[in-house]
Amino acid sequence: MRTPLVTVILPAKDAGEYIGTTLETLTRQFDDSGSVKLVAIDDGSRDDTGALMQKYAQRFAHAAVLRNPTARGLATARNQGLRHVEGDAFCFLDGDDWMQPRRLDVLVSRLREFDCDFVRTDHITVRGGRRALVRAPHPWRDRVTSPRDAILPENESTMVDYPYAWAGLFHRRVIDNGLAAFPEGLFTAEDRPWIWRLHLQAESFAVVDAPALLYRRGVATSLTQARDRRQLDFARAMDEVIAIVERDAEADRFLPKVARTALALSSHHLVRARRMRPRLRAEMREAIRTMLSRLPAHELAVASRRLDGPRRRVLARILRQVERAA
Repeated sequence: MRTPLVTVILPAKDAGEYIGTTLETLTRQFDDSGSVKLVAIDDGSRDDTGALMQKYAQRFAHAAVLRNPTARGLATARNQGLRHVEGDAFCFLDGDDWMQPRRLDVLVSRLREFDCDFVRTDHITVRGGRRALVRAPHPWRDRVTSPRDAILPENESTMVDYPYAWAGLFHRRVIDNGLAAFPEGLFTAEDRPWIWRLHLQAESFAVVDAPALLYRRGVATSLTQARDRRQLDFARAMDEVIAIVERDAEADRFLPKVARTALALSSHHLVRARRMRPRLRAEMREAIRTMLSRLPAHELAVASRRLDGPRRRVLARILRQVERAA
């Protein structure tokens, strides 16, 4: 049996309402079933997610279905899948998203053509009956460039602000070079340290056009909708981003971008925290204060002055606490 062209890592929890569509679209990527290896991870589902994975696995020449008795989180589940990659290319897919036909066929061809570490694409968000195109924030298409050159400027949206693991295809050497794994145990924001490490340490990438990946928004079981303790993981994720950048030879160049991102995400999560229980909200504020305290005072001050009024007001109390403790 020949080696598959691409391995698709598909973790899901309680995605039975949608995952049939997700899996069906994977059968329409190439002319034969041997081109795709499906690695599906049932992360502690209580519905028929695992049964649907097993059913569709029979339609692929290469497939593995893993099951976690209790949920271990998206980061850990993706890492489990990485250990089963075959072939020169792999990608990620979530259980409530789907691909247009031949997306992977096109991406495999582009990855070979450019001989780069990874390719990235736009995506389409779907909310109810509405669809919207989200462009990858990079000024060049079909051009191989250094991932480091796609991190700045700090005051604009760039590729590290586009952390979606499923929006692209990756060469096997990304695994071999230790750049594919996610921080174990993170339930949210696991893609933030992952995208920073990828852009700081990979050699080459390109943004390309391809048939779309469609991303459902507003799904009730999605962690983006949760307002429980798992949301505190974003502060831990940004701690890891700070540590990754601090170890880089050009840390001074990139820390202003980290400071801006940390403040923007902190403001977003503090607004969401208004609907949390008071004790959990207090934990969120303390986690943010501790994380921001790790940033250089000057960079934090400059980034805070550039915030718009609403964000600055949301963060004002925490920023005063950080400044007094410095």
